[in-house]
Amino acid sequence: MKTMKTLFCLLMLLAGSTAVVAQTEEERAQEVEAAPADTLAQVNFAADTLAVDTAAAPVPWAQLVAKKIDRLLQNPMFELSQVGLMVYDLTADSAIYCHNHRQRMRPASTMKVVTAVTALDKLGGSYQFKTELCYTGKIENQTLRGDVYCVGGFDPRFNNDDMRAFVESLHKMGVDTIRGRLIADLSMKDADQYGEGWCWDDDNHVLTPLLIGGKNRFMERFEEELRKDGIVLDCQRTTGRCPAKAFQVCTRFHTMDQILMRMMKDSDNLYAESMFYQTAASSGNRPASAASARAITQRLINRMGLRAANYKIADGSGLSLYNYVSAELEVAFLRYAFSNDNIYLHLLPALPIAGKDGTLENRMKGAFTQGNVRAKTGTLTAITSLAGYCTAANGHRLCFAIINQGELSKQNGRAFQDKVCTVLCEP
Repeated sequence: MKTMKTLFCLLMLLAGSTAVVAQTEEERAQEVEAAPADTLAQVNFAADTLAVDTAAAPVPWAQLVAKKIDRLLQNPMFELSQVGLMVYDLTADSAIYCHNHRQRMRPASTMKVVTAVTALDKLGGSYQFKTELCYTGKIENQTLRGDVYCVGGFDPRFNNDDMRAFVESLHKMGVDTIRGRLIADLSMKDADQYGEGWCWDDDNHVLTPLLIGGKNRFMERFEEELRKDGIVLDCQRTTGRCPAKAFQVCTRFHTMDQILMRMMKDSDNLYAESMFYQTAASSGNRPASAASARAITQRLINRMGLRAANYKIADGSGLSLYNYVSAELEVAFLRYAFSNDNIYLHLLPALPIAGKDGTLENRMKGAFTQGNVRAKTGTLTAITSLAGYCTAANGHRLCFAIINQGELSKQNGRAFQDKVCTVLCEP
């Protein structure tokens, strides 16, 4: 019976089947006689080399990978927690391992993969995050008699240098006095300051289209810098919408790649939310709303052949406790990106590199994973996740998603994920 089952497994794998043949409890027990007794840290992969009868046909690589991951899943941590896991061979175009891959789970910051791929698909890699300075009225005798508008584009990178450029542009026009109003145009997005399902006791960024250094004090700083430059202000601060007839004084922008790098490498939530709202605003939905952004993500999910109604998209960063996705969904986004150079060439450089930078700088420094695994991490209370790409020893390009849920020790969750990646990368 075992011989027939082994033959069936080989035929299925050679045929490119995505199915994973289940083992009996007795067979699993035989394979994990040396399984850990306590924590995942006790797993000894040095002793996990599978014995292969040299007289028999070699065991296919995918089957070896499956057996090693099966061993990891025998750890006692899974008596108290869950994991959704999927590994997809992009080169062979087939799934090589699935475990709870369709179960809905909270993704934490691997939600940023969904946001990034959606934004690149919708906006393109050349998209710019803009903030504009405009005015109405007339300039006579170095006095601007009219209104000055700061038009927010939800650029999370707008900084002190950008603010100086705003002020200097007025100075170069010969303006030394402003008589009118300083108006903040916040019409790019709705008035919701926080994401749906964010915890009230977190130190969350305010989601407003006008930011400086990530802080909600743009107009205050603008007025301060104008006065420092010697410009006399006989005006009041208010909010309003910049009219189409206004004259443009200065535009500051940051590129898609600049936003992606910090959003993914450092897992910056504000940058992710900015990108989330940009997708909605680009469709002409003004003010942009989270509901509009969700709809764009849902349409892409349906286009990829999955059913958007099966998931809950709450925000762009993964901070929300209302997000519910699956390992299968995250793999679908990674596969979609890989198949589209216009997305992949921007996404891949932004992902943290194992043992090198970002949130993976101090993880997976082994010979086979360091510099090889590129993936987005995620961490919330009792949730750790990892989704990205790596290259197997046989040269095949892989993508994977791992969501550990209910595991209170983030160290255990990360250790499990690191060992899965080691299995995927080692010979």
